[in-house]
Amino acid sequence: MDSSSLKSAQLLEQRRLHMATDAGKELIKKVGLVYQLNIAPKKLGVDEEIFVGEVTKGPYQGKPDATFFFHDNDFLGIASGKTNPQIAFIRGAIKIKGSACSVAPLDAPPTRSAFLNPEGHKF
Repeated sequence: MDSSSLKSAQLLEQRRLHMATDAGKELIKKVGLVYQLNIAPKKLGVDEEIFVGEVTKGPYQGKPDATFFFHDNDFLGIASGKTNPQIAFIRGAIKIKGSACSVAPLDAPPTRSAFLNPEGHKF
């Protein structure tokens, strides 16, 4: 993956490596949706870095089922379990574009583990 100024770059690299394993491929198959993550270092829409699917940098070539817009610190808080995603959404820390049906399963264990840190790493 390219170098990044994001604090969450290490987490995203671990997600990329996990998605390449058999367990990660099974998780991708279970979730069956494409989530695009646009993560900005400071201000949404400015210098956003985009991560999708198998955790690659850059925009998804097709149409993602849902696109999430985060500040870097908010994404880290959610991924580490320190921030409740629903509270973050209500306070405007997460912006979502896409189908409500594709966002609804985010609390389901397979999808949640695609976003969160199931291996228990500390960040």
